[in-house]
Amino acid sequence: MPPRIDSDLCQKCGTCEDSCPVDVIYFHPDEGVVEIRYPDECWHCGSCRQDCPAGAIKIVFPPIMANV
Repeated sequence: MPPRIDSDLCQKCGTCEDSCPVDVIYFHPDEGVVEIRYPDECWHCGSCRQDCPAGAIKIVFPPIMANV
């Protein structure tokens, strides 16, 4: 799953866009909106989450399904 950004916590600083190594995240400075532009390209590296000064980003991994 791509990163999830809590819009209530987001300070609209653009740090997440700057820290993403594959440009998954795009910050629209005029609107103050963060967009997960390429969710399927996310490496789940956690750079955006780690660098976010507001703690507004979570990376949720899908549960591991056992072979039944």
